[in-house]
Amino acid sequence: MHPISRTASAVSIALAIAFVVAAPARAGEAVSLTHVHGLSYSADGARLMIPSHNGLAIFDGKRWSKAAGPAHDYMGFSATRDALYSSGHPAPGTGLTNPFGLIKSRDGGQSWSKLGLEGESDFHALATSWGTNAVYVVNHAANSRMSQAGIYFTANDGLKWTRAAAQGLGGDLKALAVHPTDAATVAAGTADGLYVSHDSAGRFERLVSGRQVLAASFSLDGKSLWFSGYAGTATLMRIALKPGASPEALPMPALSEDAVAYIAQNPAHPQEIAIATFKRSVLLSKDAGRTWSWIARGGVTNE
Repeated sequence: MHPISRTASAVSIALAIAFVVAAPARAGEAVSLTHVHGLSYSADGARLMIPSHNGLAIFDGKRWSKAAGPAHDYMGFSATRDALYSSGHPAPGTGLTNPFGLIKSRDGGQSWSKLGLEGESDFHALATSWGTNAVYVVNHAANSRMSQAGIYFTANDGLKWTRAAAQGLGGDLKALAVHPTDAATVAAGTADGLYVSHDSAGRFERLVSGRQVLAASFSLDGKSLWFSGYAGTATLMRIALKPGASPEALPMPALSEDAVAYIAQNPAHPQEIAIATFKRSVLLSKDAGRTWSWIARGGVTNE
């Protein structure tokens, strides 16, 4: 497979185009989570960002707010040390092309640069490497730069996309995660386990079997993997990335026919872990998953 890349002139034009989303937010507006499409901390750890169907919700440790600007439908939202990456759909009335393709923000989501595939692709599954800015996506149909469906990755903001062979990966793909410092190390959660690749998703080996994995996230020190599942009840586990390691089950509050959809770690306070569920609840742990507090239940935020 030969990746399809842009010409230098087209790249220069695409990277120069940005759209600003920084109109004032309405004061006192209630925040509700109509959907949850991701979960990421800001680089300074001060804000937990939750993309939803109606824009970006922000939790600053004490209160909720809506990010300024149009309520875009961000999909595949993921943070790195110095940028945010996303896909999705523009808010009605903005006149922006739908879908976004791949976009990037260097100012916390106030403005976004277009990185290509605008009007062609909406990447619901998108994962980034915290320290390297590598981006992996699951592409479901051919587009102008991807000749077929599959897992693709870029190390240079879409200048070049490479299709991964993903050999050995079994079961329906549920989640992707990328190592924070080694962009070639990728985790995948599927219906039949947790898989890890050390060659840019070329070949996967199963790390945990006998369970479906719904969400996965590398710890920011790169030494372990957090992952979630559901087998009658929700589970949250962690496994060290060393030979012979076994998964450790973490205590979970009762979730009624619900499971963890996203996991994030605070880069400034590594003991702080956030989880978001499929039914739009959000919980925080200040002690690496031993105890939890609710900051949203069923989409209703704690004001």
